[in-house]
Amino acid sequence: MAEGEGRDFALWDLASRAEGELGELVDPGAIGPAEERRLRERLGESGREWPGGELYRRRYWLLDRRLDSPDGPGPAATAGALPTAGIVGTVAVDNWTRGAGQLAVSSLYLRPSARGRGLAAAALDHVYRAATAEGLPGYGLEAHWAWRHAVHYYLRRGLWVVSWKHAIGFTRMPQLPPHRVQEDGDRLVLLVAERPSRDPAGEVWTPLLTAGREGRWLRLDETAAYRQTDGWVHGYARSTIALHLALTGRPLVRGPQWWAEAWRWSDTGEPEGLAHRIEQLGRPARTGPRTPAAP
Repeated sequence: MAEGEGRDFALWDLASRAEGELGELVDPGAIGPAEERRLRERLGESGREWPGGELYRRRYWLLDRRLDSPDGPGPAATAGALPTAGIVGTVAVDNWTRGAGQLAVSSLYLRPSARGRGLAAAALDHVYRAATAEGLPGYGLEAHWAWRHAVHYYLRRGLWVVSWKHAIGFTRMPQLPPHRVQEDGDRLVLLVAERPSRDPAGEVWTPLLTAGREGRWLRLDETAAYRQTDGWVHGYARSTIALHLALTGRPLVRGPQWWAEAWRWSDTGEPEGLAHRIEQLGRPARTGPRTPAAP
């Protein structure tokens, strides 16, 4: 982003939040003063414009070079937002590390017309390579609870779930292998990729956790491979399959005794912790003692 373009970037970021939290598709190049005021009032604190963009210390435009052609101007030029043809989105990374020393991706947005071409994936891959080249353990990012499409996208990209305290936290780290979650009848299976030495060009997918249903309760089974893991994979595998369960409407609680201890995992960990966090978010304000029912 060139000097003097911070205002334009802020409007693109506003369009991203309007879509994620309000479900409104807004052309960032067509946001005038009245529309900007309306959106920021509706978004409240999350729609606040940070002076100087201090939360986005490294801000970048995403370009689709195929739009730089003699056949016509890029979408940004057409919309009147910026004179540079080919701008289709934005990405921002903080210039300080967080948590486990990771780079933080603090913004990512693509125009709806530019999606499905792999541009967001390419941007995240570029951030990952830049972070690891500097010796950092990958990157982390957060998605607001209401950003359902973004949450689905990050899971499809194979990011691991690391937290759900204030927002849903995702990560990509060299210590974490590629993973996927697939349906097997009425069960979900979390698998990780391994690259055996006898076949370096291929991948073997090893199941770690299997989640099924026993009546209204969750059944979570560990494989021998999972019991042999430790460190990041051992901890984040349970959080990751928990989010997959929540998005598919499957049970998150294994029984009353687990639900009674759910508060222990309010930040991350067991599926009951995610159920507890969801229950907290949907809880109306009230006074007096309360005994919640397991969701």
